[in-house]
Amino acid sequence: MNIKQKLLSPIVWGNLLAMFLVALLLCLLLWKGMDAYTHHGEAIKVPKLVGLQESDANYRLTQLGLHAVVVDSAYNKAMAPGAILEQIPAAGRQVKSGRNVYLTVNTSHMPTMALPDLADNSSLREAQAKLSAMGFRLAPVERVTGDKDWVYGIKSGGHNVYAGQRVPVDVPLVLQVGSGEYTVEVEDYDDEAAASDETENIGIDELE
Repeated sequence: MNIKQKLLSPIVWGNLLAMFLVALLLCLLLWKGMDAYTHHGEAIKVPKLVGLQESDANYRLTQLGLHAVVVDSAYNKAMAPGAILEQIPAAGRQVKSGRNVYLTVNTSHMPTMALPDLADNSSLREAQAKLSAMGFRLAPVERVTGDKDWVYGIKSGGHNVYAGQRVPVDVPLVLQVGSGEYTVEVEDYDDEAAASDETENIGIDELE
């Protein structure tokens, strides 16, 4: 049998047709499998979670086929401890089933931070710049006797605080800053000497 007769053989064409059908079936199965894996054409609207308690947010997401993942915590005194402060993706976004929703939860404790060494060690401008960069809030300064615009102390909540002490970041700090004026103290011996001179002058006047 020559080559031409072999190519025209029903067995050859049958094998080629079978291979084509198998390849077509594999492609169809792969396409359907990818749709199922990627949830093609399926979209879930992310609910609004901000303000809800963490347990409630987790329940709502589970009901929708989504997953809650707490990635951060922050402090907001206007909201209850455990409340959701931020969510990603935002409410209203369309996502696929099984997607993670990342949450920031409100902590029950006001965050604190160690106070840097500024008292009697920096100027007003330097102290304000450093504290602001660290995230502290600043109240109007308190002027005290001393070199102008030199920091002599720091107060938090009405009490003096010192370097290394942890203080709440949301409580405004009051910098005690020199006014450039000084108190002039008169020595006691000067008063006594003046009084003695005055007595002597009176005695002399009486003798005269």
